[in-house]
Amino acid sequence: MCGRHALHGPVSRLREHFEAGPEGFEFIPRYNAAPMQWLPVLRQRPSGERVIHPLRWGLVPPWAKDEAIAIRVINARGESVAEKPAFRAAFRRRRWIVPANGFYAWQQRSGQ
Repeated sequence: MCGRHALHGPVSRLREHFEAGPEGFEFIPRYNAAPMQWLPVLRQRPSGERVIHPLRWGLVPPWAKDEAIAIRVINARGESVAEKPAFRAAFRRRRWIVPANGFYAWQQRSGQ
């Protein structure tokens, strides 16, 4: 199984809903985005201004030797995210809103 992300609709709707200013970034609708692909996220600057800009989906922990680990590090459990070494620092210091119409996983079925 592999995690997937879907986001569609006009970026203006995101900007309006989150009261976020443009940062020169437009995105195309994505219905099957995979880890390590660029997706829009919402963050708040220290000044309080909200902006939407692209980040790659996944997390590369500081101790990782290869950024390909981000393909496997895409989900965190809410009850342990503050303690797990892979997520701990990011959880404390870097928070974003990842807008999505849906998250899902493909499943292989026998005989298909």
